[in-house]
Amino acid sequence: MTVDLELSVNGRPYPLSVDTRETLLDTLRERLGLAGAKKGCDHGQCGACTVLVDGRRVTACLTLTVTVDDRPITTVEGLEGPEGLHPLQKAFIEHDAFQCGYCTPGQLCSAAGMLDEAGRGWPSAVTPDVAADRPDLDEAEIRERMSGNLCRCGAYPGIVAAIAEVSR
Repeated sequence: MTVDLELSVNGRPYPLSVDTRETLLDTLRERLGLAGAKKGCDHGQCGACTVLVDGRRVTACLTLTVTVDDRPITTVEGLEGPEGLHPLQKAFIEHDAFQCGYCTPGQLCSAAGMLDEAGRGWPSAVTPDVAADRPDLDEAEIRERMSGNLCRCGAYPGIVAAIAEVSR
């Protein structure tokens, strides 16, 4: 069964007819040519496919395309603004926060969503003061909040340093 819908990806409308079983990851990569989000595990366990929907982090491999009709979607390709690279992208480069780069798009989208969550005062499992207006994003806090994004190369020290820099 197919459904007609319109996706809003990186500020651009995409009218599509999609199978109701099609994942957002497959739609982005195969239909729209946005190959930034990667197919890692295809089970929602690695975070390589992380994108933002309504500004919130989602694993695109587990999200059905029909569920995001007419909701703003941001992929790594949409993080860059009119002034150039997103601050997280610049910090990842400065802190050498990647090796092979396969997980980097998901890490960047997840970090952008995580910083927004922390900015709204959402606590994590390691937040010492859940009543604080904004959690202090120390290393433990960043690691916990980014724990859904795996890096096979082990670039975590650079990733944490880059996110810490941007959070300040």
